Amino acid sequence: MIETPTSKPPQPPTPSASPAVDGAPAEVSHPRTIRSFVRRTGRTTLGQAKAFADVGPRFLLPYAAAPIDLAAVYARTAPTVLEIGFGMGEATASIAALMAETNFLCCEVHTPGVGALLKRIDEQALSNIRILQHDAVEVIDHMLAPASLNGVHIFFPDPWHKKKHNKRRLIQPPLIAKLAARLKPGAYLHCATDWQPYAEQILEVLSAEPLLKNTAGAYAPKPDYRPLTKFENRGIKLGHGVWDLVFRRV
Repeated sequence: MIETPTSKPPQPPTPSASPAVDGAPAEVSHPRTIRSFVRRTGRTTLGQAKAFADVGPRFLLPYAAAPIDLAAVYARTAPTVLEIGFGMGEATASIAALMAETNFLCCEVHTPGVGALLKRIDEQALSNIRILQHDAVEVIDHMLAPASLNGVHIFFPDPWHKKKHNKRRLIQPPLIAKLAARLKPGAYLHCATDWQPYAEQILEVLSAEPLLKNTAGAYAPKPDYRPLTKFENRGIKLGHGVWDLVFRRV
């Protein structure tokens, strides 16, 4: 989408709270012990703003402090996967197209990212995605019942490289305990990162959760459903590693 200097796209409403991993702005009205977002800014394009107006009413869900009726939301009964922080939605749309029989509940607060995924949903005629533009932790706490999920995807969360900032990382024992409790027996949790120290921390945290069991000795081969994004391909060409971790609920 080409923008002229005089054109200023309409901006969708600012969310009341925020869930983004790997880059997302946020407005939070109260302090939290776990956060699934970071405060960052971004500009919404004309195409993304149009997607909010045209596609948003069907695919954006309002946050509510009450359990969500997944069958009603998707108008079908199907396995449901929660994704926390989808960035610009490239991998999300690809996986949803590949796994049409699965419902995807996606949390992201970054407004341009939400607009980008809405645009992809429209362009690819996807019907199995719903988006909550809200803090994923509150969604987990209040909208998801125990043993309601068939999977969780957390791809490339912000690594917070500096040691003094490591405590801000998303993958911490309290969050993983919440997620494990909402997975059905046999359901999976799939994390991926391109920062080895974070991969080591994720492996340690997931291995310590008694409700989860590693599907591999340590790191797992990249599952076929997870595509290589443009960002990831650039990193691989530069010699950067990528670590996938896949655990199952016992």
